[in-house]
Amino acid sequence: MSERAADEGSRRVYDPDDSHNFPDEKLNAVLEVVDDDEEIQTYLEAQNVNAVDRMRYNDHGPKHIEIVRNRALCLYDLLKASDVDFNGAREQDLAEEDESVIIALAAMLHDVGHVVHRDDHAYYSIPLAADILDRILPEFYDVAGRVRVKGEVLHAILCHHRAETPLTTEAGVIRVADALDMERGRSRIPYEHGGRGINTLSSQAIERVSLYEGDTRPVMVEIAMTNAAGVYQVDNLLKAKLSGSGLEDQIRIVAVNTNENREQLVERIEL
Repeated sequence: MSERAADEGSRRVYDPDDSHNFPDEKLNAVLEVVDDDEEIQTYLEAQNVNAVDRMRYNDHGPKHIEIVRNRALCLYDLLKASDVDFNGAREQDLAEEDESVIIALAAMLHDVGHVVHRDDHAYYSIPLAADILDRILPEFYDVAGRVRVKGEVLHAILCHHRAETPLTTEAGVIRVADALDMERGRSRIPYEHGGRGINTLSSQAIERVSLYEGDTRPVMVEIAMTNAAGVYQVDNLLKAKLSGSGLEDQIRIVAVNTNENREQLVERIEL
């Protein structure tokens, strides 16, 4: 994963939009397969129809999936650097390299249930993702490995929904990464079509999300927003996803108002 030079001494700053190769060979092999898979790529396009075209909701298509996957793997890298335990793979007697595979596959498939309906989509994602996993996992795992990886991926997919409690660090990463896709580009389509709901307006206020190696916690998430509407994304969405994720003590979140041209009702928020 690429790293950008940080202003603060030697502190590592991760580009959350980095889509280059990751260091693990198995992960790269899996990503190459899923990125070239026609069925998966069609799902990513089709799952946006209900969410965006019909319901004027924020993006849940290929760009959202790319961002969630990259940010999930950024979180994984930062947490691993601080020796955070990833119990999903470990408790299934899987290899350490399978941790990132579980995270990447869950990020890719967590929203496929949108092809059925936006409402309760996490539950619809389970059977659809299970069929896809049954098809692609045999290339990388024996029968026992397929069963264990599949179970962990499905658990992470289900638990990106706030109604379910993540039981693994891998699942917690997916839940938080899903909420980290909040910049204004995500709400571009509904905004251009006249959407002015709180999800759209608050997303329009988010300028940039950056992931850092934290000083007091493994991960520092810094959110730059241009007006106070962005508080909704931070407080009602990201904070709600972080709560119960199992990563509350590992991630520090700071939101900063970067608009210098008008009165700032909110200058800085720290969760």
